[in-house]
Amino acid sequence: CNLTGWWKNDLGSKMQVFKVGNDGTFSGEYHTAVSSAKKPIQPSPLVGSQHVDEDGQCTFGFTVNWKKFSDSTAVFVGQCFSGDDGKEVLHTSWLLREKVDSEPDDWKATR
Repeated sequence: CNLTGWWKNDLGSKMQVFKVGNDGTFSGEYHTAVSSAKKPIQPSPLVGSQHVDEDGQCTFGFTVNWKKFSDSTAVFVGQCFSGDDGKEVLHTSWLLREKVDSEPDDWKATR
């Protein structure tokens, strides 16, 4: 699986991976289509790493820092699958951590 390029999810968010290094590290930008932040959405930097097996169906993870418009950070983990039609598809899970004002509010900070 080649992560380099543009990817789009079911909600209309897009991710661009600029280049994957020989060691599996990559960087790019995430263009989210959804946000609860009050500021206008802006493209956000991402950094990650992938692991490729012989079958080419890699696992990967990356972090997105929403610093341009929000006090939150998200982490994604997933796997790339190659379908019978040759189309590559990413399946991911994510966690989003929002900044809270105090430790007692910690319970509501992670989605």
